[in-house]
Amino acid sequence: MKKALLAATVAASALTATLITAPAANAGDRSAIPFTEAAVTAGADGSFTLEWKAPGTRRVEVKANGRVVAKGGAQGRAVVTGLPAADRQWFDFKPQHGQGLRLADRLVKLEGTANFRDAGGYRTSTGQWVRMGEVYRSDALDKLTPNDLAKLQRLHVRTVFDLRMEDERTKDADKVPAGAAYVVADVFAGSGSFRTMPRTPDEAVKAMVDAERAMVSGAGGKKAYTQVLEGIERDRARSVLFHCTAGKDRTGWAGAALLTALGVPRQTVEADYLASNDYRRAANDAILSHLPAQQAAVYKPLLDVRPEYLNAGYDEVRATYGSFDRYLKDGLGIDARELKQLKKDLLVG
Repeated sequence: MKKALLAATVAASALTATLITAPAANAGDRSAIPFTEAAVTAGADGSFTLEWKAPGTRRVEVKANGRVVAKGGAQGRAVVTGLPAADRQWFDFKPQHGQGLRLADRLVKLEGTANFRDAGGYRTSTGQWVRMGEVYRSDALDKLTPNDLAKLQRLHVRTVFDLRMEDERTKDADKVPAGAAYVVADVFAGSGSFRTMPRTPDEAVKAMVDAERAMVSGAGGKKAYTQVLEGIERDRARSVLFHCTAGKDRTGWAGAALLTALGVPRQTVEADYLASNDYRRAANDAILSHLPAQQAAVYKPLLDVRPEYLNAGYDEVRATYGSFDRYLKDGLGIDARELKQLKKDLLVG
C-alpha cells in the first residue's frame, strides 16, 4: 500500500461532536466525582446540549462563564443557547455533594482540520475522569490558517508530535503555533512495508490490520509512542498535541494507548477510536465519490477505522508482551513512576 494511503488525505469539515462517556463503575467505586456520565454536544446552530447522570445526588448545577445555565437532579438534560463566541465553551458541572467536572465539546473547530479533538473527558474504571484541555489529537496540520494557529496558541498548545513518515512531512509540512516545540515521532520510520496498493477490499483490510500490529511491535512504533507518552508525562506546560495525516490510525493507537494506560475501559477507548468515522465522514465521502465503484470499494477500508483494526493492536500487545502493563513497561519503557505521574497529572477525582 502506498505510504500516503495509510491514512486519508485531509479535507477540512467541521462536524458536531459528542463527548462519549464511560459506563458506570462498580458499586464499590469510591470516586470523589459522583458523575457516571456527562456530555457536552455542540450544535450547528451554536447551541450546546448538556447531559449528565450522578446517582445519589439530588441537585446538579451547570455553569458557563461564571453563571448558572442549567439545573437538574441526579439525571438531567438541557439545551443552552445564546452563549458568546469562544475558542472553546467550557461548562462546570457541579453536584450537590462531591467534586465537579469541567467539560467542553470534544471537537475543536478549526478551518484547516476535520478531526482535531480533545483526548480527555472520559471516565476511568475507578470513577476518575481524564482532564480536558491537556492533550489533543488531530489530522494533518499543513492546512491550518493564521486564525487556527492563533487559536491553538490561545489553547496553550506547547508541544506537537508528528507521527507521519518523512515523505508526508516533506510534502505537507506542519504549521505549528508560535512558541510550540515540534517533535518528529515517525511511527513507521525505517519500515519497508505498506508500499503495495491492495487490489481487493479484503487485501485493504489486511493491510490496515497489519499496519496496526506494526504500530505495536515495530521498532518505529515503539520509539514513536514512547516519545509521545513520555512527552505528555514530562510536559508540565501542556497542552500536548499528537497527529498523523487523517488523525485516525497512528493517532488512533496513540489515543488508545494513552487512555488505556490511564484506566479508561476498553469499550470507551473503542468508541473514541471509532469516532473518527463520524468526524471524517464528509471528507471520506468526498474522496470516495470521485472514484469508480470498484476502486472505491478497495479504498473504503483504508479510509475507515474499524473495531478489527484496533483489536489487532490489542492482540499484538497480548501476543508480544502478555499484558498492556508489560507493553507500557517493556515496549515503551514507561515505568511505574512515570505511569503514576501521568495519572496524577491527567486524572481528577
